[in-house]
Amino acid sequence: MCYDDNARPPLPPVDGGSAHGEDIVLTAADGTRFAAYSAYPDKPLGAQVIIYPDVRGLHQFYKELALRFAETGIQAVAIDYFGRTAGLTARDDSFEYMPHVQQLHLETFFSDVKAAQEYLHSSQGGNAPTFAVGFCLGGTLSMLSGTQDLGFTGLVGFYAGMSRNMDGQGTLLDRAGEIKYPVLGLFGGSDQGIPNDQVQALDQKLADTGIEHEIISYPGAPHSFFDRRSTEFAEASTDAWNRVLRFITAHSNRQA
Repeated sequence: MCYDDNARPPLPPVDGGSAHGEDIVLTAADGTRFAAYSAYPDKPLGAQVIIYPDVRGLHQFYKELALRFAETGIQAVAIDYFGRTAGLTARDDSFEYMPHVQQLHLETFFSDVKAAQEYLHSSQGGNAPTFAVGFCLGGTLSMLSGTQDLGFTGLVGFYAGMSRNMDGQGTLLDRAGEIKYPVLGLFGGSDQGIPNDQVQALDQKLADTGIEHEIISYPGAPHSFFDRRSTEFAEASTDAWNRVLRFITAHSNRQA
């Protein structure tokens, strides 16, 4: 598990504007209704993010992260994974997520992503450049989204696990050569679940394909270092925020 109910995203290292957010329900092409949280900047800058949570699905950390993005001028929608198996129930610490993770399939997940994209495209942001930003399981899914024709401008993955073989289609390392969009990968150098040799292998596989990418590993930082409570890793969190915002700005400007 990445974040418990008391975790909160670090504040962005920029002067934030005002924003507002709300719980919403989206509907996938197969009729599945799933929970999401949408955050709107009062002064949009012309970029959008879809936030992929960790294994627990859409809980408070990611709702607040959506608001933090919106305060920087980036419209955000954070999505839940488990509409098909757990409905619209709460994702607090009492939620037994693993049985639902085991029933998660890429095909239906990508259908949910498309529903989130359609929502963003019909909102104030229109067809602005859109980025996937994921954490843990969501980091893996963010990069796997890059193997599909989903029209993303870029992919951001925090602590993307590389050993999960979803639907028997291969691990992230197996499929890294299929990624079509620029990648920013952020890892903890002391993350026991993601060895440094795997991080280096991902970097090399992306280099071999020629896809634009930046892979950053923060020495001494653990899994889930990006947490306001982790004051000893505040410098890494600030750097990670800066890199994410620069990545989004740079690639949005190219598409403009």
